[in-house]
Formats: sequence, C-alpha cells, structure tokens
Amino acid sequence: MLGNTLYCSDNLEVLREHIPAESVDLIYLDPPFKSNQDYNVLFREQDDSRSVAQIKAFRDTWQWDQTAAAAYREVVEAGGRASPVMQAFRTFLGPSDMLAYLSMMAPRLLELHRVLKPTGSLYLHCDPTASHYLKLLLDAIFGPTSFRNEIIWAYRTGGVSKRYWPRKHDVLLFYVASERYRHQPPKERIFYESEFFTTQVDEQGRHFADVYIRDVWGDIKPIINVSRERLGYPTQKPELLLERIIQASSNEGDVVLDPFCGCGAAIAAAQKLDRRWIGIDITHLAINLIRHRLQDAFGTDIAQEYAVTGEPEDVAGAEALAQDDRFQFQWWALGRVGARPVPTERKRGADQGIDGRLYFHDEAGNGPTKQIIISVKSGRVSVTDMRDLRGVVECEDADIGVLITLRNPTQPMITEAADAGFYHSPGWDQDYPKLQILTVADLFDGRGIQYPRGTSTTYARAPRAEPTARIEHLL
Repeated sequence: MLGNTLYCSDNLEVLREHIPAESVDLIYLDPPFKSNQDYNVLFREQDDSRSVAQIKAFRDTWQWDQTAAAAYREVVEAGGRASPVMQAFRTFLGPSDMLAYLSMMAPRLLELHRVLKPTGSLYLHCDPTASHYLKLLLDAIFGPTSFRNEIIWAYRTGGVSKRYWPRKHDVLLFYVASERYRHQPPKERIFYESEFFTTQVDEQGRHFADVYIRDVWGDIKPIINVSRERLGYPTQKPELLLERIIQASSNEGDVVLDPFCGCGAAIAAAQKLDRRWIGIDITHLAINLIRHRLQDAFGTDIAQEYAVTGEPEDVAGAEALAQDDRFQFQWWALGRVGARPVPTERKRGADQGIDGRLYFHDEAGNGPTKQIIISVKSGRVSVTDMRDLRGVVECEDADIGVLITLRNPTQPMITEAADAGFYHSPGWDQDYPKLQILTVADLFDGRGIQYPRGTSTTYARAPRAEPTARIEHLL
C-alpha cells in the first residue's frame, strides 16, 4: 500500500519506477516557474544578527540543450494528445528556454495523469509567467473537459512597480481525472454589519452566513519573514493553503502526492489531516529539511511512520553518491548528524575548512550559543586534515570540531584528535572530545557526534501541529 514515503531522486524516475497506475488520490505540485533566478535556503545566524547564510537549493533556469531536446522528442514521438501541443509550442516559441521548461514538464504531467485514480484531482501551482502554456498542456493530457478551476491565490507582500500593476497572485490549475472525482466544497463564515444577506445570528449577536469559498482566495497569508512556520526554504507555501486543497479533494486515508515537495508543506498538511503521502525531491537538502519539519511538528516518533528511499543505504551507496555529486554527498552526510551546510560561495580563508555547522545550548537560561564545526571528506584523508580542522575550530572559537570521512582515518589522525582534549559542558557537567572523527560506516552503525543531546538549535523549528481550525473571514 502506497503512502508515507520520501523519495530523494528525479521525480520522473520515481513516477515511472515506483508509483503504479491509478494509485494516487490527490496530486499537488509546485514546480519551478522558469523565473531565471537562484533560489536559496536561508539559515539565520545564531548571533542575533540580521545576516543569513544562504545555500543555493536550485537555479530556476531552463535552457534549450540536448537534455531538453531529448525530452521534447520523447513526448512528440510517443504520440497522443500532448504531441501536437508540444509541436505547436515549438513552432510558436522556437528552441527557447520556455520550450525547454515545457519539455521538462510534459513527460512528468503525463506520468502524473497515469498514476491518478479515476476519483482523483490535480492542482498545479504556478504563476502567470507560464500558467497559460501549462493550461494548454494540461488540456491536452487530461482533456479540456477535465478542467475545473483556475484558482487565484491573491496576497499583499513585497514591493511594487511604477511600470506595471503589482504582481500579487499565484495560479492554481485544478483538473480532475474523470467525472467521478471527489470534492467537498469548503465553506467560510462571513460576518456582516447588518442583516442584509445574513442567514443566522451568533451568540454575540453578530450577523453571519456560511458561504462556499470562491475561486479567488485572498484570506490565506503567504510566508513572510515573521511567519511562525517560516523555515527559510525558497517558494515555501503556507500549510493552510495545502490544508484547504487536501480537505476539499480527498478523504482521510487517501494518498496525497507532491512530486516537487521542497520543504514539505503538502507533506506536513497531509500528515496533519490523516492522509497518506508521497513526497519527491531531487536534493538531499530538501529531504533533511522535511525530516526536521516532521519531527518538530509531530514529535520524534514520526520517524517510525515513514520511509526514505533514494538515500545511500550502505558505504558503497555513499561512495557512489560522492562520485556522482560531491555537494549532494555533503548534504546527505550533514543531514545524518543534524547539521546545516555552509554556502560554498562564502568560503574564504579559514571558512574553506568548514562544510557544516551545528549549534546547541547547554546552559540554563539564556546561555551563549555553542557551535560545532564540521568538515566532510569523500577522498583520501591524512593527519593534515585534522590539523586544519583544529586550526579552524580555534580560529572560529568553536567548541567541537568533527571530521566526517568516507575513508578510514589513519593512526596519526586518531592521535591528533586525542591530543586536542575535551569540551566541558557546564550544563551537563560532562566532557566531550574536542575533535571527533566519524566515518560513513559509523553513521550507518548509528553513531553520531558526541555533544549534549536534545540541545540543538541548528534549524528553524516548525510549529507543533494543531487541529485545523474553521476559517472565519471578517468583512
């Protein structure tokens, strides 16, 4: 039975290899918008400064290259209703970046249509940059009669321009697999100052009416800097938006799929509403963020309720990941110990020896934030690496330094680590090695960094999950 699984891989591969036909009840996807900009995960600094550390999660840029051309050819040669639409795009757009983006989306939308149950629905979240092209593509794949709504999510954030009307809305394209689709229209309570158009009076004497929510949603606030649920992930969407969609188009126990799950808003909302879920993302950074989000929202036992597929399962798998993508290997290794990565573009001077940081508190009250410096090595290692790490720890005034290595340490490395002494935790009244070595084999054996447990402040904490409240909208 499908459900409660995170896949760290290309969503097209996961859909084709792991998701059976007609097995999913609801699909929500928030794919990149072809906006030609970098999207960074923001980690606020621990010294109460306004600066943030930024990790590039992905660059939302699509180019017409051999990969895009191959994707285009595959859809066209497969025939079906998507083929002539893609050919029309090619005639109109030429070999452009937008055509590359649509060529990436087409095979994924075809697979999403395949896995959707006859009673299922799909919501594609986009902006006006590409929504009109995506609607034509969805019309071809699902059929024009399967279109139900173009939902407008309107909001008031950010700056404005004097050259055009402020762009303050997203689009949700709502399609269904067949006329058998499930839909429970949500209602909102509207309060009025007079009896005009009201149907009831509450205990406070206020006039109100319960009305169906229309296709313009202006009552859900976007994620901003002061939002309680803000995790610092690019394009993060509010859980309330996902809760509305999930409650309207699925029942408890149904399977909700998000093939571009990012930091997991749809996953968290589905878990909260007692749905089964499948999340797919191509980066280990996103998977680690979702792990922290679920743990913060639902407690540590939640880890027993879902599986993660696509991560290394042994040392050989970790070595293959390191050879394929060194930064993905670093993100995976740092995630295993609960640390956050350090931006490669900011590494200068002593920072060149820092791949990750882990922050913790181990004193009563508002004690100082302590930090652990982490270096990740996938190649050969020597005592020089330990000496460099020791120098960085001293330069950064860190409390502990950790070397995570794919290879076994040499005896001089072990000796160097032992000579560094210990960090004494005043709150726990315990000593922890000042320099520590963890092999990838250690990580698979369940060993981790030695420091006061349960005191980490490395990631922004997601709020605890609370029962979904009824929407009240004052006019």
